[in-house]
Amino acid sequence: MLYNSVIMQSLLIWTTSVLMGGYPAAISLALSILSIVLMWIFSVTFSVSAAFVLPLVSSSSPMPFVASPWLVVFLYGGPALIGALTGQHIGYRALESYLARSFVERKRSLPASWQPSVAKLDAERWIYKAGLLQWLVLLMVGNYFRVGSSYLAFAWLISPAFAYGLLEATLSPSRLPRQLKTVTLLVGSFVPFVLSSGMVIRLVATLTGTTVRLVRNPGTTPDWMGNIVIAVFIAAVVCLTFVYLLSYIHISGAKMPIIITASILFLISLVAVWGGVVPPFTEDTARAVNVVHVVDATKTGGENIEPVSYISLFSTTPGNLIKEANEIGEGFVCGKNRHLDFVTFYANYSCWTNKNAEKGWFESDIPTIQVDKDLKGDNRETQISIDTKDSTRWSLGINTVEIEDFQLKDAETNEELIPLGEKSSVDGWHIIQFSGGRNSPTKFKLSLFWLNSGTHMKIKDGVKNEGFVLKLRTDVDKLTPPIETVLRKLPEWCSLFGKSTSPHTLAFFISLPISF
Repeated sequence: MLYNSVIMQSLLIWTTSVLMGGYPAAISLALSILSIVLMWIFSVTFSVSAAFVLPLVSSSSPMPFVASPWLVVFLYGGPALIGALTGQHIGYRALESYLARSFVERKRSLPASWQPSVAKLDAERWIYKAGLLQWLVLLMVGNYFRVGSSYLAFAWLISPAFAYGLLEATLSPSRLPRQLKTVTLLVGSFVPFVLSSGMVIRLVATLTGTTVRLVRNPGTTPDWMGNIVIAVFIAAVVCLTFVYLLSYIHISGAKMPIIITASILFLISLVAVWGGVVPPFTEDTARAVNVVHVVDATKTGGENIEPVSYISLFSTTPGNLIKEANEIGEGFVCGKNRHLDFVTFYANYSCWTNKNAEKGWFESDIPTIQVDKDLKGDNRETQISIDTKDSTRWSLGINTVEIEDFQLKDAETNEELIPLGEKSSVDGWHIIQFSGGRNSPTKFKLSLFWLNSGTHMKIKDGVKNEGFVLKLRTDVDKLTPPIETVLRKLPEWCSLFGKSTSPHTLAFFISLPISF
């Protein structure tokens, strides 16, 4: 109710002010709104430009501020502030030019030598009031959608508006405008800053942590993606919280000192990142990595191929792993040459080595997928036996481009684990994740019911058939000798971290091709 009352009164005041001021007031309002729009455009552009530059400067991580969040202020806050000031100043100059021309007709008694100065003062006030209008729009949107944080827009509107009304109001159109008082800014912004500062700091930290963990498939997300999110957020914070302060700068002579200072701090931060003075990760804020001993027994076209084993190092955090691989040694090679399918995710970028990879596992540990019965026809049905051996944690991918439905049972007790019925899929695969205790079953019966259309080895609905009907990954919580060596040499700024979809330190791959 309070928000509605404030919104209605604000709209009434703005409407009355424009009607009383006539055509010049309407044009002035439009130009002041233009200054706000330009402020946003330039601020976001400058900040996003810094986000694109950062991955080029930081070789190991495109987000070098993870361990030092204060860097965000200089890396993005500086460019955002310069952009906001530049954009708003362009609008201010256009507004000032219009007001100077309009004074010739509206205030003919005003000496010609005074007109430029009065136009500057009046433009300053219009820019300040445009900030009030910006927060009024946000309050209206927040109130309409019932946003819980609408109280911030309320505070940023009411407090500066009361300060302006009490200390700056001219009360009569005939009175000449005066320069805005500093005390107006201090009184009007104190309460909103107190309410917002803690939330902004927490949001920056939360957003940084979220963007670092945003990557689901390593190597598939551009390095600048997380930086763009942070850059836009910082630009928004600058445009929202500095809108009143910026209106004071245009005629104060502080424009160049602010621009120079912000530029110097930005360049110093870039140099610190480029030189490694401020590391992106530390022992306290470690980089999440996965080290997996992979045994790949995948067969294609029914061919008998010896299992391939290697040590894989990958991370869901943005950036390459060259520095970490060099620190570990052990012959790691990094790149996107080896596309790893872990069933629950893909690793398009990783590091790998074959050194001592044949140690620590036996062929008897490799899971098996055996076709017991395959009834072909209009209603094709296939009975399959799956043995995960010592693993009680596994992930199974079922090709829904080929398979219409399936049923999974415990082979020993014949208990139905997954019944028949409609199944969901992502990118043409239905993923089953199983994690059991010490006495969990390891042998299963899987019944597959094929689609009648027969889409083998084709593309259906834009989803590419990979040539497999089943993909199985079994995880074993075991440290093989090569894994122990790698973990012992793991840099102090790295830490093992696994999501629910991540494999254990020993993983076996096996698949069933469509043409089995």
